Amino acid sequence: MVVNENVQKAFDQAKNIVFLTGAGVSTLSGIPDYRSKTGVYQGLDYAPEYLLSDQAFDQIPEIQYDFMQKNLYFPEAKANVVHEKMAAFAKAGRAKVITQNIDDLDVQAGLEDDQLIRFHGSLYDLYTPKDGKKETLEDYQHSLYRESDGAKIRPNITFYGEMPKRVEEAIQWVRKADLICVVGTSFKVYPFAGLLEYAAMNTPVFSVNRVELDSLSGVEQIVTDAGDFFKSLKI
Repeated sequence: MVVNENVQKAFDQAKNIVFLTGAGVSTLSGIPDYRSKTGVYQGLDYAPEYLLSDQAFDQIPEIQYDFMQKNLYFPEAKANVVHEKMAAFAKAGRAKVITQNIDDLDVQAGLEDDQLIRFHGSLYDLYTPKDGKKETLEDYQHSLYRESDGAKIRPNITFYGEMPKRVEEAIQWVRKADLICVVGTSFKVYPFAGLLEYAAMNTPVFSVNRVELDSLSGVEQIVTDAGDFFKSLKI
């Protein structure tokens, strides 16, 4: 049984669930993850911590841009059962989502800003740092540089070296949670992984991942496919 009786009971009783999600949720929609053997970080000429940094945006913007265009953008991807089930909990007034993902599939599933924190931003929120003007995906896919003046365009994502979005709000959500579910993340990237430190004592914490994680010792780990788990989980 993918969702056992005790796990289902915990979800049934919870009124303020927080889902903490990562790339393993979006792989079900055909978006590759980052650090696995088939992830986009394999075989790079630069360390990913540099290639996707604010420093690289200044120093090697064309190389960074080419990498992101080829490896991060999947505008045709569709929300999957995990996004949809989490959104259903949220729409029932019983859950919120804090995600590391930058693909906006949670938005596609119907989550609003009061139900969703995109901790690392969004690939589809584009702007020119020179003046803060919003840009379109079409223009950005055409060129890194704005046609009118040659200013660089970037997505409003959290580059390495930058602070994540809505950190204090995320902390408050975790503090108020009466159940926390970690889904599809190795939980090694900080400060995201540090959010669990703010959970109230005795708050049930579950992890749903394909493999057991050393980084989540002490957490009840459900080692299974997230899609199978969420298909079985009842609202």
